[in-house]
Amino acid sequence: MTYKGVEYSVTAVAPGIWKWQFRIDDRVVAGKTEAKLYLLAVRRVQLRIDRERKKSQAG
Repeated sequence: MTYKGVEYSVTAVAPGIWKWQFRIDDRVVAGKTEAKLYLLAVRRVQLRIDRERKKSQAG
């Protein structure tokens, strides 16, 4: 999937656990989140992308 030009993936690992990953420039950011709904997990990843993009533009 793509959000603001950043490709990312969200995959179910276990019920309520989602693994996610995205790349900004040459840096790969990955992690896990807990959410019952897929769309909530996607939204959390999108918010993380926003934070990481803001950090990379500031620094």
